[in-house]
Amino acid sequence: MLYDVYYKFLSIINSPEFLRGFFDNRFYLILLVILLMRVKYATYQSMWLSALVNIPGTVLHEAMHYLVGMILNARPCNFTLLPRRGEDGSYVMGSVAFRNVTFYNAVPSAMAPLLLLPIGFYINRYVLPQLPPTFFNYVVYVLLQTIIIENAVPSGADFRVAGMYVTGILLYGFVFLSLFLML
Repeated sequence: MLYDVYYKFLSIINSPEFLRGFFDNRFYLILLVILLMRVKYATYQSMWLSALVNIPGTVLHEAMHYLVGMILNARPCNFTLLPRRGEDGSYVMGSVAFRNVTFYNAVPSAMAPLLLLPIGFYINRYVLPQLPPTFFNYVVYVLLQTIIIENAVPSGADFRVAGMYVTGILLYGFVFLSLFLML
């Protein structure tokens, strides 16, 4: 009997009428994102439960720092995903330390998680249309995009590192302004 109820439920949520109504209504998308975020914030009472929920995003965020730091010779020397208490009492989920932070690599190494945004855009534009339109695929898509976009935002520590070298800020500000004006 449970088997029949389960398959009846799947047939309803994967029916074309239900899926069309669900996919075309942004209310459900916003509701799903808020529910995912509430579940995430509910885990903040425990550092280890919070780490478990945040590990996929932490891996992405810290990997971007590490990769850009390696490419730009910032010499990453410490990569950790183990949570710890910060000086202010908050949780630090992961970190990457560098041995050679200079004016030319501080800003891109610190702002590297922003590179997750084009990845999220690519998934939205090219991967999602290839997936069969099922309720499960949509929920996984929303979960993945929520993780990617949320972890693309640089942390306060990232902004502090990026702001250490005024020459680096001016250099990259000039580069981005020039690129923007060429468009």
